[in-house]
Amino acid sequence: MLSHTLEHGVLVITVDQDPGIAGRATLTTHITNLVDAHQPTPVVIVLTERAGGHAAVSAVLRAHQWCGRLGVLMSVVTHSAPVRRLLEANADSSGPHLVVHARVDTAISTAFTAAA
Repeated sequence: MLSHTLEHGVLVITVDQDPGIAGRATLTTHITNLVDAHQPTPVVIVLTERAGGHAAVSAVLRAHQWCGRLGVLMSVVTHSAPVRRLLEANADSSGPHLVVHARVDTAISTAFTAAA
C-alpha cells in the first residue's frame, strides 16, 4: 500500500494504491506512525495514479491535520489535476497550508529548502 524513503532530509511516503473505505484508517495510521517516527523531518506524500481515489485523499487530509498539530511541514504530489484541486479545496485551513505539487523533485526540493 505504501513505501517510504528519506531523500535530502525529507521523508517521502509513496502511496501506490487507494485502500478503499475499509483501508482508509489503516493508511492514515501508517502515515501518521511514519511522521511520528521521523519528526520534525518534513514530509512529502506521493499519490501514484492508482492512489488517487477518495479514500487515499481522505487519509492524506487526515495526515495533514496530524502534521499541523505536530508542526511538521507536509506537502503532497500527484499528477492528477482533479486530485490536486480536491486536496487543496478540502485541506485543513486552521494549520499550515497544504502545498500540492505535480512533480516529486519540486516537492522534495521545496520541503528541503523550507526546513533549512
